Amino acid sequence: MKFDVMTGGLPLRSMAAFAQDAERAGFSGIVVTEGGRTAYLGCGAAALAADIDILTGVAVAFPRSPMVTAEIAWELAEATGGRFRLGLGTQVRAHITRRYGSDFEHPGPRLKEYVLAMQAIFRAFRGDGPLAVDGEFYHLDLLPAQWSPGPISTPNPPIDVAAVNPWMLRMAGEVADGVHVHPLNHPTYLRETVIPNLNEGATKAGRSAEDLEIIVPAFIVPIDDDEARWRNFARMQVAFYGSTPNYAFIFEKLGFDGTTDRIRERQRARDLAGMAAEVSDELLDHFVVTGPRSELADKILERYQGLATRVVSYFGGLDWTNDPSALNAWADVARGVTNP
Repeated sequence: MKFDVMTGGLPLRSMAAFAQDAERAGFSGIVVTEGGRTAYLGCGAAALAADIDILTGVAVAFPRSPMVTAEIAWELAEATGGRFRLGLGTQVRAHITRRYGSDFEHPGPRLKEYVLAMQAIFRAFRGDGPLAVDGEFYHLDLLPAQWSPGPISTPNPPIDVAAVNPWMLRMAGEVADGVHVHPLNHPTYLRETVIPNLNEGATKAGRSAEDLEIIVPAFIVPIDDDEARWRNFARMQVAFYGSTPNYAFIFEKLGFDGTTDRIRERQRARDLAGMAAEVSDELLDHFVVTGPRSELADKILERYQGLATRVVSYFGGLDWTNDPSALNAWADVARGVTNP
């Protein structure tokens, strides 16, 4: 199992420093989210600063054409010597249509076609055939030699997709190289929803879920330092993600029916504290890994072995922005997870 650390967008010089600190602490890779800052420029800064795996987790697909994304991924794969993984997601309708001004209709099938189009583009970059994408959403058939980056010495960058519901998980298993599991996850959801649906999609493509990278963010709470603060962060994140109606089934799998409805009531009242209060300690414990640092590696392995190939420290980047020395405290945990 690999052990990564997540960060949001950072100033580019800060991203280079973050990557170096993560490498020194023994993390397998950094997972770069996309929000107010683009994921890709940060990945480029990290790629030139540290020999560490670099993943977008995730970059928004639809506002960029598959060709633009493929060109960026190709350069990052080359710059990292093959250590870059491209994670793609749909985002939600309001952001795609109102913030980016892009199309969102049929997001699942559109993302599937996007992945297939990128794979076709990679083949064309290598000269394995002409560019020929003729789908429902994307039509690409022009790639003169002078406009192609040409072959690179590393394998094609793997493409991972963000997936929550069964359809998207089956799609990931069928066409992608891996999946970014949503941060709102627990072992029951991983066992009963993620793995079976990935396997169903993979079987359709003549493979199994064992062929896929399963990337799972984790709310990890060390009790050695400021346990209450990190539990409160985790509680608020569970409430924030749990306010999405499509994710209600994740609570229901644990027997906490109606939780999303109650969180949304508090959200409509703009009561952030009330939203968090709807996540009881009993419910929160399903979503966090808690213990002294000396035991965290074993707890992570116990929780995710057989369910994840990469576990991502969700709060690691936030911790680093507050204290650039913070990642040093994770060195033993990282070693314990990656070399049990």
